[in-house]
Amino acid sequence: EMLTQKTKDTVQKIPLLKTRAGPRDKEKWVARLKEELKALITYVNNNKKSDSDWFFISPNANGTKWTGKCWTYYEMKKYEFKLEFEVPITYPVTPFEIVLPELDGKTVKMYRGGKICLSAHFKPLWSKNVPHFGVAHALALGLAPWLAAEVPSLVDAKLI
Repeated sequence: EMLTQKTKDTVQKIPLLKTRAGPRDKEKWVARLKEELKALITYVNNNKKSDSDWFFISPNANGTKWTGKCWTYYEMKKYEFKLEFEVPITYPVTPFEIVLPELDGKTVKMYRGGKICLSAHFKPLWSKNVPHFGVAHALALGLAPWLAAEVPSLVDAKLI
């Protein structure tokens, strides 16, 4: 499945990041985190403006573990899930793995531990855009399409 025009338009409105730094890069990591948060705030505000708010997430003090919630609607009902990920030391070259622990084992589109299985075009797209893509881009390009595809299947199969 290719990216929809709506997803492309959404992603184009998220600021690109400049700092190539991971959690071990001390001051550069602090700069990277500021860029991550600025991009996320822009993305969240854009979502609120278009009445499509669908997640809340915040980092721990050093920006290596992020936790929150994501939600989607299907047939007029809201489905909400815990959302978490850890930033790998090789970030941003290596994207983080998005985890929805409550859905662990409920779908084939998931690895052990509730890590979502991103579509085949996500990793090449991410690689092409290092270091410009960050947390907001991963949620828009990875988690949003995954929820849109998987939640209806899970509901229809009476797994959630």
